[in-house]
Amino acid sequence: MKLAVISCIHGNYEALNAVLSDIDDHKADQIYCLGDLVGYGPHPNAVVEMIRSLDIPTCQGCWDEDIVEGLNACECSYPSQLAEQRGHAAHEWTNNVIHPEVREYLATLPMTLKLDNLCFVHGSPNSQHEYLLPSMDGFAALERVLAVDAEVLFCGHTHVPYVRTLEDVNLSIRVQQPGQEEAIAQTEVPLKQIVNAGSVGEPRHGRPNATYVLYDTETAQITLREVAYDYEKTCADIIEKGLPPIFAWRLARGMEFAERADDPSHVCQR
Repeated sequence: MKLAVISCIHGNYEALNAVLSDIDDHKADQIYCLGDLVGYGPHPNAVVEMIRSLDIPTCQGCWDEDIVEGLNACECSYPSQLAEQRGHAAHEWTNNVIHPEVREYLATLPMTLKLDNLCFVHGSPNSQHEYLLPSMDGFAALERVLAVDAEVLFCGHTHVPYVRTLEDVNLSIRVQQPGQEEAIAQTEVPLKQIVNAGSVGEPRHGRPNATYVLYDTETAQITLREVAYDYEKTCADIIEKGLPPIFAWRLARGMEFAERADDPSHVCQR
């Protein structure tokens, strides 16, 4: 069976349509979505309605959660107060335009989805807000996969696609009890993989093209797909809707942008 895995659409209806067309061209049997249907982009309701109409199994992303529960992300993750102000402005705009039935739908989304030996999450099995970066400590990365009893863990959230293979892993467990010699147990862990689908609606890999993943359950082949679309239309819509113009600037370049400043006065509100 051929699976398509999409993530981080962020209200970008143009990008979603282009990716769905590419998925159809590649004759995928099933689509899974890793969340963040809304946020940053200008068409959150249309994106959710499309996902719902196609009955695509979907995880709850951090933006989806925040629209339901109110801002819950650790504000320390913002690199500066200016970046934080833009994030809050985008949240307020999205919160005001979301239809009641869309909010209700976002509230029903699960944190994880499973299919045989595959698991689908937004950030990590621990939290929608945790980043599984390719540079993450190997043992910590392995823990995240083992926590959901999977061989392949699909995630998003970083907006940068990658495949990380965890192989030749040996775990050594040492147990010391009073009056007894230290006991050592060795465990070999089968090959595990973390696959990041990148972002459909706000890519940050250096190009404006939307990204997603194709996965063949028969052969375990992983294909990172990149799809060109009319991003200039989305950029124009961002500005027309009154969202921060910097969102259009960074979408057109496929990169993250934020001023960086040490701010010792900032207090975590989570």
